[in-house]
Amino acid sequence: MNNSNTLPNNDTSNITYPDYLQLDKILDAQYMISQDDPKRSGEPAHDEMLFIVIHQAYELWFKLVLFELSRVQKIFGEIPVADHDLLLVTASMERILETLKLLVSQLDVLETMTPLDFLEFRHVFRTASGFQSQQFREVEIRLGLERDDRVKYNKCPYDASLSEEQQQKYRDLEAKPSLLAQIGTWLSRTPFVDMGNYNFWDTYRGAVANMLDEDRVNASDEDLAKIDNTQASFDELFANENADGWKLSSDALRAALFIHLYRDQPALQQPYRILHLAMDIDETMTVWRYRHALMVQRMIGMKMGSGGSSGSDYLTETASKHRVFKDLFALSTFLIPRSALPELPEEISKQMSFSYGEKGSK
Repeated sequence: MNNSNTLPNNDTSNITYPDYLQLDKILDAQYMISQDDPKRSGEPAHDEMLFIVIHQAYELWFKLVLFELSRVQKIFGEIPVADHDLLLVTASMERILETLKLLVSQLDVLETMTPLDFLEFRHVFRTASGFQSQQFREVEIRLGLERDDRVKYNKCPYDASLSEEQQQKYRDLEAKPSLLAQIGTWLSRTPFVDMGNYNFWDTYRGAVANMLDEDRVNASDEDLAKIDNTQASFDELFANENADGWKLSSDALRAALFIHLYRDQPALQQPYRILHLAMDIDETMTVWRYRHALMVQRMIGMKMGSGGSSGSDYLTETASKHRVFKDLFALSTFLIPRSALPELPEEISKQMSFSYGEKGSK
């Protein structure tokens, strides 16, 4: 967090509300350049104020997201990750999620501006574009969006039009472990998956075979075809020991599946919540991208974007492809009903549980 800014006179003994929030800086940062347009005779386009405030608010929310993400990544960067810090992880991830929901709802306010209103000032900011938001790019990178998975921007890498200094900043960020990578490392160290005489993967494989055999009993020809397709999906999973085609390692994937299947166990409830929040964040980012693409199409139709992109087409493509936690979503393919799930060995179950006896008992 940047603490280089100081309060007026560095005096906090009689601080006021405007001083504490430095409102003189914030409220004086909305200059409507449409008033400099010779065609307007010094009268700004009314809706430019809305446009500026909305995008400044976005940048403030991005700053909060990055601030919370820093705490999450700092905790996941520890080896081992302290169990008592997982509550802090969920708190920050929940705050990130709710902030992203705000980004979506802010589009409702922006859409009170009509396309004709937008045309009154769109030309004055020329090549300025939301694509140039450094904070949003940092959010994407730190979550785990990789360069090779990005949609090309005018057939070039996403940062090709930026300065060498900014390109280097992004390369430095990409060289550090993302949240996706950190969660994968954390998952790969999950206890209970392979402990003593218990091996989750072998037990799970047997449970899947039993479940499919039972499904085949008295199944119609149509149902048998569906069961065969399901069998093929599981066979591919079991044959892919190195998790080729997945972002997460095989150990991480197996641990994530174990957590999903046995999430009712007390020791797994917090890890399950973290995985669930990761998917919620990914989903909400995708919702925002789609809403943003629709809003852009509504405002400019098929015109080129202000930064030189293909406009709404580019944004729509990023919504479908710029996903980070796709592996966690894909694991739902391999969940099996609780009725088919083998019980955990008693010793494993005890180690995953909390026991509250009567007061004074030993």
